Amino acid sequence: MKNLIILFLSIICLYGCGDNKKSSSEDFKSEISFDGSSSLAPIIASIGNKFMKEYGTWDKVNFNLPNEKISIFVASAGSGAGVKSILDNTANFGMLARKIRDSEKEKMKNYKEFMVAYDALTVSVNSKNPIVKIKDNLDTKTIRNIFSGEYKFWSDVDVSLPKKEIVVIIRDLSGGAYEVFQESIMGDTQISANAIQSPSMGALGTKIAENENAIGYASYGVYNQNKDKLFALKVDGIEPTKENILNGSYKIQRPLMFIKNSELSENENEFVNYIFSDLGKQIVNENGYIAVE
Repeated sequence: MKNLIILFLSIICLYGCGDNKKSSSEDFKSEISFDGSSSLAPIIASIGNKFMKEYGTWDKVNFNLPNEKISIFVASAGSGAGVKSILDNTANFGMLARKIRDSEKEKMKNYKEFMVAYDALTVSVNSKNPIVKIKDNLDTKTIRNIFSGEYKFWSDVDVSLPKKEIVVIIRDLSGGAYEVFQESIMGDTQISANAIQSPSMGALGTKIAENENAIGYASYGVYNQNKDKLFALKVDGIEPTKENILNGSYKIQRPLMFIKNSELSENENEFVNYIFSDLGKQIVNENGYIAVE
């Protein structure tokens, strides 16, 4: 009789444990999604590709996770969309290239942020622009006059420059860069309605590189990726270098981070740890940004 009871309990355990495991697998979400900043998106996508290639399935990352294919999905609709994706619960993580506003944070009951890199906005011109031969610095007032449209020609900046129309390139209004530049440089002055808006920071850098008369606020990373095509001017005498960004003396700077409004699942935690691994930091630096140590 005793042996029969033990056998009966073993059968219950066998089928019961199997059902629990199956239920756990059904609840598991193999895809981790990011949306937001176009500056941070290429970094997360690159790290995600390395992660997927290295492991393939989640059980190879952690034996407690199911044998399901890893999927890291990254969209880049701008920092504003990154916040919205968290509030609307349409992505696991929102990416920002600016500080989060208090009004946004107040809407999140379980707010968490993960700082990935330090970035700055460089005031960059085309490397063939004649200004690079006579000036390496612009003060805040001059930059404001250029971006507001008060200065329409390069000769307005310096009489020795040709009377060619200044082409101002900016990020679209949903981008974090627009907000950072407005706060750091423009103040209450609005950027000209004639400024050309770019859908991503990469596109902004390309537009400057393609037009000899262009000027725009390229991210530190984009500038570092295109040093042969772009020339970064000093701002108020301060050069956008790693040292000046880290010590705070260069004024137009911003964080690159992602946010969440809930506890991390086990597989989310594994990928976040991978982002902040030595390999993840290496990818951040290779993209021209300054990895958080």
